[in-house]
Amino acid sequence: MRATFNKTLVELAEKDNRIFMVLADIGYGEIEPFAENFPDRYYNAGVAEQNMTGIACGVAMEGNIAITYSIANFPTLRCLEQIRNDVCYHNANVKIVIIGGGMAYGPLGISHHSTEDLAIMRALPNLVVLAPSDCIEAKAATEAMIAHNGPVYYRCGYKNEKDIHRGAIDFKIGKAIEVTEGNDATVIYTGTIGYNAFEAVHSLERQGIKCRLISMHTIKPIDKEAILKAANETGAIVTVEEHNINGGLGSAVAEVLADHSAVGVKFKRIALPDINVSLVGSQEWLRGKYGMSSDAIADTVKALVFSKTS
Repeated sequence: MRATFNKTLVELAEKDNRIFMVLADIGYGEIEPFAENFPDRYYNAGVAEQNMTGIACGVAMEGNIAITYSIANFPTLRCLEQIRNDVCYHNANVKIVIIGGGMAYGPLGISHHSTEDLAIMRALPNLVVLAPSDCIEAKAATEAMIAHNGPVYYRCGYKNEKDIHRGAIDFKIGKAIEVTEGNDATVIYTGTIGYNAFEAVHSLERQGIKCRLISMHTIKPIDKEAILKAANETGAIVTVEEHNINGGLGSAVAEVLADHSAVGVKFKRIALPDINVSLVGSQEWLRGKYGMSSDAIADTVKALVFSKTS
């Protein structure tokens, strides 16, 4: 997905000279085309994410579109004060892009995990929060992000993500995408864990359980209409996210259900427990350890469906 993002950004920058890129000592294989094609619009702040964010805010407030870009939690937690006080407070046209959301950098341990970001970023006023799930969404999300006037947080995958969508999609900020139809339950996912949810739903279909599958690529503003429609039509919702269980997708969906008094809806969150992920291994291995494998997701959904109808 990061290759798709960078390729799309170069294509957009060729047409719009307002697009600048500000990095914190990263690249080496993906960002070189931008740096080579637009040297006057490319800055590397070094290992200084707070400076990176401040520079980007200044660039944006001169009428430009500034993209900050680095690994996992470094463009967010390390410079949260600058994002809050500079970018969001001034509603500056800065796009905060992370590479490797969730546990994509699994072998590097917790310092490279991004597992609290959705909760933190969606709490900041003015900030749109995007988490595309595959390369098709990644391209569309990049285009939508650049077109949006204001700050955006973009949670990008790392590499080798499998595509969920099989054709063109209608991507709009704040509007979920229904991947499959179904009325026995609804599975709502965000980000690259979506492929495991996709496989789980197809496994359940072979068992006679027809699930609606929804890509909630925008966490903020969230698609309330899609959530309430799913609650009313299927009666059971399971959220799937590669993120701490507190404050992310599951919490956002639960807020919508509570605010609209959606009584009687069965609801389950699949997410990381409220812990620091101290285990070290590949992303897929870690997902399995924390109940996010395709089989584990299918088992959770099945249990909820049976409890709904028992």
